[in-house]
This record gives sequence, C-alpha cells and structure tokens, in this order.
Amino acid sequence: MPFSFIILWTDALVFVLVVIIAILVWYIRRHEHLLAPWRRVGKSASGMSAFTVLLFFIIIGLLDSIHFRPALENRYNNGEPVYSAEVLSLFDVMVNPLRTNVEKTYSAPLAAYLYTKETVDLPDGSQIRQFSRLKFGGAHLQHPETQRIDDITSRTKAGIGSGLVVWVLLVTLLALFLARRHQESFKKSLSNIWRGTTEIPWNAVLMTLAIILSLLGIIVMLSPHYHVLGTDKVGQDVLYQALKSIRTALVIGAITTLIMLPFALLLGIMAGYFRGWVDDIIQYVYTTLNSIPSVLLIVATVLMMQVYIETNPELFETTAERADLRLLFLCIILGITSWTGLCRLLRGETLKLREMEYIQAAHAFGVSHWRIISRHILPNVMHIVLIATVMDFSGLVLAEAVLSYVGVGVDPSMISFGTMINAARLEMAREPMVWWALLAAFCFMFTLVLSANLFADAVQHAFDPRIQTLSEKTSILRRNIHRKKTPVNPAITTTPSKKIKNTPPA
Repeated sequence: MPFSFIILWTDALVFVLVVIIAILVWYIRRHEHLLAPWRRVGKSASGMSAFTVLLFFIIIGLLDSIHFRPALENRYNNGEPVYSAEVLSLFDVMVNPLRTNVEKTYSAPLAAYLYTKETVDLPDGSQIRQFSRLKFGGAHLQHPETQRIDDITSRTKAGIGSGLVVWVLLVTLLALFLARRHQESFKKSLSNIWRGTTEIPWNAVLMTLAIILSLLGIIVMLSPHYHVLGTDKVGQDVLYQALKSIRTALVIGAITTLIMLPFALLLGIMAGYFRGWVDDIIQYVYTTLNSIPSVLLIVATVLMMQVYIETNPELFETTAERADLRLLFLCIILGITSWTGLCRLLRGETLKLREMEYIQAAHAFGVSHWRIISRHILPNVMHIVLIATVMDFSGLVLAEAVLSYVGVGVDPSMISFGTMINAARLEMAREPMVWWALLAAFCFMFTLVLSANLFADAVQHAFDPRIQTLSEKTSILRRNIHRKKTPVNPAITTTPSKKIKNTPPA
C-alpha cells in the first residue's frame, strides 16, 4: 500500500464521540418529547447561523483526524514498503499546496516579495540588499509591481463567483426538497424560504452559507498562487497553521467534555439524591479540588508527562504520536479540574427533584434507587448538562490558547492557536512588525468561540424551562388579547335553572 493508516489516541476518542452523537440523534428522533426542544433550537436564526459556522469547523476537524504515513518511494524492507516518519492527514492532502509551498522566511499576506531584505550577490561580485522574490507567492507574475493587484482582483472575483454558483445550486436543491416535502410549487417554496416563514430559518442559514462559500472560493482561487495570510519565520503558510489549529481546539473541547461528564453526572446526582454522608464526602472532594489552583495541577501533570516521554522515546515511532499523548493528558487534566461546577449544579437540581411528588410515590411503591435515578432524575437534569456542556466548550478552547501561550499546553511541534499566539508574541516586537500571524489566530479563534457561544445561547433558551423566547411571549400575549376581544354570543348562553323545591309527600 502507498500509505499506512495511523490511529492516534485522540483520533479514536473523536470518532467514538461521533458514534455516540449519532446514536443520540437516532434515539432523540424516535421520541417526540426529546425532539421538541431541538425543534425550538432549529427555530433560532442566530443559533442556526452559528451551527452552520460550527459545522464548517467540525468538518475540517474530522478530516484532520484521519491520519496515515505515506510510503517512501523505492524503499523496501523484506519486500514490505518503508513508511515515512511524517504523519499526514486527509486534510493535509486536500490542502497540499498550503503545506508544501514553503518560503525562506516572513512574507506579508498576498505578497510577491519577502518581508525583510536580504543580501544578494550580483554578477560583477558586488552585493546589494533588496527584497527578494518569493519562491511560490506570485511566482507566475513577470512584473509583480504592475500585475499583482489586477491578478488578485480577478482571482477574487472568480472565487466569489464560484462560491455563489455553488450557493445557488444548494438553494435550488433545498427549494426542490421543501416543495416536494410540503406538496407545493417550487416558486412558493423559494418565496417561503426568503420570507422566513419556514419552520427552520433557512434564510439565515443560506446567508451564512453564502459568506462561507464566497470566502472559501476566494481561498481556493488565491492559495495556489499566493500566501493568503502570509508566512511565518520559517516560511510556513499562516493560513495552513490556522486551519490545522481548528482540530486541536475541537479536540480540547470535545474530549475534555467527554472526560468531565461521568464525574459530574455520577457524583452530582449521588450527592443530591442520597444526601447524608455521601453528600458530605462529595462536597469535601470538589471543595478541596477547587481550592487547589488548576494551573498548578495542569503544569505538574504536563511536566510529569514530558519527563515520561523523554525517558521512554522507544515507545513512540513518530513525533505525532508523542505530541498526541501530551494532548490527551492535557484533556484528561482539564476534565478532572473542570467537572466541579457542573457537579454543584446537578447536586442542587437533584436535591429539588427528590422532593417532588412522583419521586416520593416511587419510593412508596418500593422502586429501587437505580431505577429512580435512571428513569426520573437523570432525564430531568439533562437540560442542565447540555447547556453547561455547550457553554463550557468556548472556555476550554480559550484555556488551551492560554496554556499553550505560557508553555504548558500542547507539544511545541503541534499547531494550535496557543502556539501561534506564543510565536507571534516576539514577532510583534520586531521592526518591521509581523502582525498577520497574531491576527489570523485571533480571527479564527474569535469566530469559533463566538459561534459556539451563540449556539449555546440558542440551546439554553430552548432547553431551560424558566426562559421564554420573545416569540413565545409575543404569541401568548396575542392569544390573550384575542380572547379578550372575542364577543360573547348571547344565543349560546345558558340561563340558570330554577331551583325546584322538594316537598315531602302527603
């Protein structure tokens, strides 16, 4: 085979999480009471727009989680091909020009020359300092000074046009699907989409999709010929680094949540349901854990893991496996230190639920504790779990950036938003200032965190029974006004019956 698949620890956990989510989706679709809150999420324009952006990031993260080692050309050992020590992903193959077009050093976004001068030897033996041409950026231009702007403009227009063509095709397919589903004409279905009268706000989703496809078209048209976001100190494309950082952020948020939930669910429900000495022990545990600064625990764990990796290099065939193990242990320690807040919330909610009448009736009928917890307590606290999980995701992404910035996060060989910001820290102090690496990391991380927060807000409004959306309040108000204005028909009013006096028989 020309390649050998590699399954890293985080890859396995990511796809396990995907399987769990697929099973949950199948289960929720079969139960109407579980599907109803998600339908309310689907009616939120901001939530669905944010989910569209999140879906774009998730697709990149999943493509970047399929790893393999390519075989070396004409290298065999006992008839078996020898594989490279470099571990690539399916996403690396798709964006191969971004990965392989490496320059000497810094170059500005969409530039054709290096950002700094270098000494060049002339044919007559003299030397001169000048801005040298890039090896790949703008290499197709004969005279970049006069041709570069026109070339960038034409390629940008072509990229926007290509993206909008794909967008129009998607709009047409969506309108045809809705017309067939609701047994209506194509024109009426298209009109309903743009007026926003559909159950799902497809107009907001399509507008977000138009922006994404336009930007994607621009990148596809420009990236083979230019470095869209410039290059770093070693000449690597900054756009490639920003896209590779997405997987690290998603792994930190997803796997940490997967590790955190069992602790929070089990201990929180046990503390609130059994009370007494069980509650005292669990409260003592998470209070003690909260009193220890989480940064110290993370630093200690990462340093211990680093010592183990350095003293046992024979356990790791590639650098990617070593970096992946450090990332896994970072997720574990973040999960261990971040379950206490959700545990406290679940304890309080369980204390309230165990006093409800149906729980007391179940106790009176002799129902076991496990059945009460699994059938009555757990389903009624899942809205808290879901809201807290989605809202904590953005915090975990920011935590990775901060930890990698101070040097106790992911391995330096792994690309992440934190390592990009850490590398840009010194570049901002040089003259001339290199600003594009920090800006790229900030924009991508800001978009990911903002979309996660907007989606979390939509989930909170849909699942929290104490919160009513504005549309729900408006519909209730209109219903009450309509009832007050409805006249009473006197023809159907009933007159009070006369009392019949009972007389004793003669």
